[in-house]
Amino acid sequence: METSQTHSSERSKDLSELMKEATKEVHEQAENTPFMRNFQKGQVSLHEFKLVTASLYFIYSALEEEIERNKDNPVYAPVYFPAELHRKAALEEDLEYFYGSNWRGEIPCPEATQKYVERIHYVGKNQPELLVAHAYTRYLGDLSGGQVLKKIAQKALQLPATGEGLAFFTFDGVSNATKFKQLYRSRMNALEMDLATKERVLEEAKKAFLLNIQVFEALQELASKRQENGHSVQPKAELRTRNVNKSYEHGPAPGQESKKTNRRPTDMMPITPLVRWILALSFLATTVALGLFAM
Repeated sequence: METSQTHSSERSKDLSELMKEATKEVHEQAENTPFMRNFQKGQVSLHEFKLVTASLYFIYSALEEEIERNKDNPVYAPVYFPAELHRKAALEEDLEYFYGSNWRGEIPCPEATQKYVERIHYVGKNQPELLVAHAYTRYLGDLSGGQVLKKIAQKALQLPATGEGLAFFTFDGVSNATKFKQLYRSRMNALEMDLATKERVLEEAKKAFLLNIQVFEALQELASKRQENGHSVQPKAELRTRNVNKSYEHGPAPGQESKKTNRRPTDMMPITPLVRWILALSFLATTVALGLFAM
């Protein structure tokens, strides 16, 4: 009798509401990872920011490849918003700014990031009805904190006022984030799925959080090793300005080499503890979709 009532209650709830409830525990685990705690203490470096950006590139490349594969599939088509949400091109801009035109040969892909990527590809090819779990936890979390984070990171990392290095957080296709999130949730809630499929989507959302936790644990390990090797003050790579011609995926257009900037953010952010704490919390909220819980 109790089980029947539980199932009846689940059927009456929207998928977005169920997802928020189902991921509450793993969300708390994400909050307490060493990587997150270090950010909250203000122990964040440009090197760590670059590592996260690189991992996000691999994750979003996989996600958007599978979204394109399933854009006409009724299990995903209603929430297909490439112009508004897709982040791969923006991340390419940011990586070229941080690493230069040869960034593809320089950015690391930790094993944990590769594991996340492989899971997304598996879902997209074999269980596309679960793809919405990955898209929702990523995109709406990023959209929730993106604009605030852009301003804070720009000041904290001493990035140019013109926005280089922060394209990931700029959603030019979304004029009103609140209204768009309402639209997205309504589309997602209208996806046709039985209770068994809905429960599998919820489990996949929890798995997405766990994969994110593993990514941050791996990045924390990389950052720690770098400090142990004595690379904790200045980044070696000179920052470059954003490529003007965005249509060239593998570097600048012929005759349009990226211009070097003389500004180099210091590795540790010279700002007040309060601002560092806000940056840390906002950044992790974005990257592990903690903004999901503020909607």
